[in-house]
Amino acid sequence: MDETPPCPLCSCEFTYELGGLFVCPECAHEWLAEVSDDNTPGEKVIRDAVGNILADGDDVTIVKDVKVKGSSTPLKVGTKVRGIRLVQGTGDHDIDAKVDGFGPMMLKSSVVKKA
Repeated sequence: MDETPPCPLCSCEFTYELGGLFVCPECAHEWLAEVSDDNTPGEKVIRDAVGNILADGDDVTIVKDVKVKGSSTPLKVGTKVRGIRLVQGTGDHDIDAKVDGFGPMMLKSSVVKKA
């Protein structure tokens, strides 16, 4: 029988697996059942363009121009994005952020650098 990892938020030991996710019954936290960098089950580690580990709430800087669908102006190099949220988005888009002047959008971790 496989053991499930404890909850990363509240350290509850009674977690269970549900369709590829681990779920904590005490705090209702859900995370992907993937292997992290140190080969232990848990949340996937998301790194920026230069290899720094990103976390929720970090501030990042855009490292290359990004075309924005529906806008005639791209996100320029050096644009600061504050308070990112890491998500398991569609495709390679794993950062949910609100960019000043553009509004809410999904970004790829490969186009940002931790500020």
